[in-house]
Amino acid sequence: MDESTARRLVLVRAFDQAEGPLWTADDAAWAARLAAETAPADAGPERYLAERAHHALQRIGPRERGAERWLVHRGWRWSALFVALAAGIVVGLVADVLGRSAIVDVLAPPAWAVIGWNLAVYLLLLVGAMRPAAAGRLIPRALAAWWRRGVGRGPLREATLQWATLATPQTLARAAAMLHVAAAAVGAGLVAGLYLRGLVFDYRAGWQSTFLDAETVQRTLALLLAPATAFTGIAVPDIAAVEAMRLTPAAPQAGASAGPWIHLYGAMLLLLVIVPRLALAALALGRAAWQARHVALALDEPYFQRLLRQRAGAGIATVRVCPHAAAPGAAAALGLRALLAREFGDAVQMQIAEPTRVGDEELAARAVAGTPPGLLIALVDLGATPEAESHGRFVEALKHAAPGATLLLVADEAGFVRRFGTLPGRVEERRTAWRAFAQAQAVDLLCADLEAADPSPAHAALKTALAR
Repeated sequence: MDESTARRLVLVRAFDQAEGPLWTADDAAWAARLAAETAPADAGPERYLAERAHHALQRIGPRERGAERWLVHRGWRWSALFVALAAGIVVGLVADVLGRSAIVDVLAPPAWAVIGWNLAVYLLLLVGAMRPAAAGRLIPRALAAWWRRGVGRGPLREATLQWATLATPQTLARAAAMLHVAAAAVGAGLVAGLYLRGLVFDYRAGWQSTFLDAETVQRTLALLLAPATAFTGIAVPDIAAVEAMRLTPAAPQAGASAGPWIHLYGAMLLLLVIVPRLALAALALGRAAWQARHVALALDEPYFQRLLRQRAGAGIATVRVCPHAAAPGAAAALGLRALLAREFGDAVQMQIAEPTRVGDEELAARAVAGTPPGLLIALVDLGATPEAESHGRFVEALKHAAPGATLLLVADEAGFVRRFGTLPGRVEERRTAWRAFAQAQAVDLLCADLEAADPSPAHAALKTALAR
């Protein structure tokens, strides 16, 4: 999806997961109902989630003023490119001014340092293209950490942390574009400095070296400046002319005009720095634009799957509950219904079958015969000792009777906590026993107090169990 839609979904997800006073479960249910009404019936999951986020922000925005600022603050403005351009030109001009003298040294102008640095960058980019995994490790994490400065606190900060990871590809591409523009501007600043000094001063060209002779200098410069010679048609002078340019104690004044050399070095900067860097900047901006239109938000995450289950009544029109040994009390049944509604929406229906008596576990298959694929709950009492002979046969019978359903073993803690709530070790011991049983039966387990006043812990445990 596009970047704006993805940012809205990430922001609303942060508020959904916070479950604070700014955004309650009732608010979430309201946004889901409204999205189901406004989204077309045949709309895909992306459209439905976008509609829900749009409605959710209608309530979040007035309550949290920072939400609108968060949506606007993307960490990127086009003006950043112009700042990079201006800064690069200034750096190039300053480098030329620092290297300015009455004589242009053809062996050591600042242009060679800039060209060498850029060639090294091109080599690193080539290695990174050939080995993207290694390049990913070399990219400084500071670029992604820049997002992690956070805006505000609570859900806004959590949204910033989530977006930092999600937006890393386009953040890196935009940062690369800025760096390429700045590098091209440094080259342009050097070229501007070269020609500006040639307009107002009559500069001479020369060279001096302790170890190099005229022949070596002429051949080296002819080789290094070959691209500029081909582009401008200006050849490097012959050996005799280069020898005449040599500065010695006996001949400290250069007599050759610096004009041809300024053209050659200006062409080198154009060919090896300015044009390639601008091309790389254009590619990076194109890549960032494409990534901004195709943000890969993983809709298979448990959070989004829960929202999509709510849209279609959980994809589960009815949740079948099969108690073992005893039927749940009225408070437990209401608590379980409220728990399922928080996860799947108010449209979900819960049907409680007759309890399966101890010893009649094979008969549990009758209660779920013909059950369509959906959620099937095997309800037990945490206070019961899990036994393979009874509970194991009960679970196996439900598995075989409804192979297409998702089976969840729910251990109600309400009665056991009332008796042994002052002995937390005893409660945890019994939970451990049921976890071992569930692992042996290859079934997911939810231990929850179905009569608790605050259903949030049970809801969190339910989301975790369903995610598995």
